[in-house]
Amino acid sequence: MKSAILALLVVLTPYFLRAQTVTSFEGADASHLAHPLLDFDPNGAVGTKQYMQWVNVYYQAYDKVTFAPVWATPQPGNLPWQLSVMKNCYDLSGDGLVMFDRLASRWIVAAHGLPGGGEYYYCVAISNTDDLTSSSLSWYTYEFPLTPVLGKNSKGDVYFPDWPKFGTWADGYYVSFDLLDVDNKYTPIGVVACALDRTNMLTGSTPNPMQCFSNPKPIPTVGSLYLKHSLIPADVEGTTPPPAGRDEFMVSIENPPNDGESTTSNSINVWAFHVDWTDPAKSTFTDTLRTVPAYTPGCYNVSFPLRTVCVPELSTNPANGYHYEVDSVGDRLMPRLSYRNFGTYESLVVSHTIQAGTKAKQTGVRWYELRSHDKGLPTVYQSGTIRPDYTNFRFMPSIAQDQDGNAAVGYSASSSTTHPGIRASWWNLPSKTKPAELLIQSGTGDEQNSGQWGDYTSMTVDPVDGCTFWYVNEYFTKNQTTTLDWQTRIANFKIPTCGAK
Repeated sequence: MKSAILALLVVLTPYFLRAQTVTSFEGADASHLAHPLLDFDPNGAVGTKQYMQWVNVYYQAYDKVTFAPVWATPQPGNLPWQLSVMKNCYDLSGDGLVMFDRLASRWIVAAHGLPGGGEYYYCVAISNTDDLTSSSLSWYTYEFPLTPVLGKNSKGDVYFPDWPKFGTWADGYYVSFDLLDVDNKYTPIGVVACALDRTNMLTGSTPNPMQCFSNPKPIPTVGSLYLKHSLIPADVEGTTPPPAGRDEFMVSIENPPNDGESTTSNSINVWAFHVDWTDPAKSTFTDTLRTVPAYTPGCYNVSFPLRTVCVPELSTNPANGYHYEVDSVGDRLMPRLSYRNFGTYESLVVSHTIQAGTKAKQTGVRWYELRSHDKGLPTVYQSGTIRPDYTNFRFMPSIAQDQDGNAAVGYSASSSTTHPGIRASWWNLPSKTKPAELLIQSGTGDEQNSGQWGDYTSMTVDPVDGCTFWYVNEYFTKNQTTTLDWQTRIANFKIPTCGAK
């Protein structure tokens, strides 16, 4: 493990005139893995004692104070299910997630399994302790059959359950999937959202059958491009649960109409998932459009809406002289949908990549705060766009909120004059201060062998102090051409005034 780097950044804003300290250390890199993948989706979460990270298809954890790794080498992602001899989860196809259930102080590892024969499973492992160094650490493991709820296309092939996203809530765990047509260029034709029986899963008991809903309903055998794909389930931040009986919420983008002309949208979707474990017939899943300031999704292409590759890197392709470009993943909202219960109101924050500024295709980070009072459906309370300059493309964001209402969003930043690096911005939501940007890690290399730049990152808040933000993202120290040379960086920082009240 590389030594920790302490960078002192002075941030001046009208609201706070204090030094902002960012600490970062090296996470799991391609060189640490026996079989690294090109598309590795860095994500993780902070718990009570460790920070745990996932890169396809491995996980590793680090002490929160010393940053020492918990295991000598990253662990194979399928290890919990191998120990339980759950063979449907031996072959994990990626898109793995690490979460920390703050209401129960338990770790969660989840990914979809592909045992073969057109069968799909969702694999979830829950720790029996919050301490990953404990000699008594074990995992409660589950394999949920997905094939019956995914639907089939006109050829009889099961839709692929892509981009699963996970949220912890008081009455269940919630997961969403995009439905991709394997016979039509993996076009998304709908979504499936499922509730998992958290109560029994936390004790290692047999869970009630998962409850799932689709949109469209029923799932079509011939589907067109679905404009509201990639749902993000709300994930509880802090240790105050939602009010009793509160529905789980999910959000998704509402992409521009696929008409070959439209480039803007002024809506996002807010989904309410009500689960009734006693009488599943009373469970519901509903969608409501919420109006937001108009936006163009990052790198949007009217001819190919799903191809959101336009973020330039410094190096150029000798074959054509153009700068190498990577994917902004601008066609969807990005995890997390961070939820906090402040007592007098509930607040949810989420972010995504949009076109920003006057420079053609330049991308920035759009964020939203949704609030709810008296158990009502969340509405958009405020929003903003982070674009401190007219040069850098900012993309792949993840947002969270501390106990004092300070929001922080981490993201990648790149341009034709700068290698991709890692940055973050923070501001105070109640006081509506101006975002201040922090440098986390400068990159010194580009990804030249693919336009893929992961699929998501993670910003979470320490459940112990309620203030310290932890963020993980990727970068390169040299140009990646044939050998996989990607690296990850884990950073933490705290807003100086958090907890002073």
